[in-house]
Amino acid sequence: MTTLRSLVFTAWLYLSMAVFAVGLSPALLMSHRPAMGVIKLWARFVLFGLRWICGVKVEVRGLQHRPAGAALVAAKHQGMLDVVAPFAFLDDPCFVLKKELMVLPFFGWFAWKTKMIPVDRAAGASALKDMVRQARERLAEGRQIVIFPEGTRTEPGAPADYKPGVAAIYRDLDAPCSPVATNSGVHWPAHGFRRTPGTVVFEFLEPVPAGLKRAEFMAELETRIEHASRALLPPSVVG
Repeated sequence: MTTLRSLVFTAWLYLSMAVFAVGLSPALLMSHRPAMGVIKLWARFVLFGLRWICGVKVEVRGLQHRPAGAALVAAKHQGMLDVVAPFAFLDDPCFVLKKELMVLPFFGWFAWKTKMIPVDRAAGASALKDMVRQARERLAEGRQIVIFPEGTRTEPGAPADYKPGVAAIYRDLDAPCSPVATNSGVHWPAHGFRRTPGTVVFEFLEPVPAGLKRAEFMAELETRIEHASRALLPPSVVG
């Protein structure tokens, strides 16, 4: 039954992406807000289908720490849900993502329109400078900049490997950083199509204050996110 439900949801996910992108494409000719509204509506549609079809509920905790207005958000990344769900609970998220995603049909159109921050991983130091510049501009627009410090998806319980990009933005913006823990990979894994019934938790943690040295910031960020994320995992995964 889980396999059948997962297959139905996969069809729901990709068909909805095409229907929303094509059917609501006139939003691409308007301002930023209508285009963002399309993405947020689609994200809620996906979460509804995830719960109705697969029995996977999404819960947001630590709302007292959820940033309002301009902010830097550093989130654990275990699967595609981590890119979809924040549109449902952040006001105006702006993701730092790999440049290759910007050329995808539908997704790329709306990513460009809503000014996501593409990163060319092959460009080295120049890519880092460009990322910081764009982050500064988006922050000035009052948006929440969402970055995955590990740079890619990791399996639940796997050792973390945090990259320096988040530290560069943190230092340049001179602002607090809001960590987010999750167990999303348990119920929507990075690989395969099976969705396991249960509750996915996204937990906003107490912000890391501005002004820390790079090494201190990275250590504090990783400790908070990894500790909280592991606490959300079932014993069988942690073990």
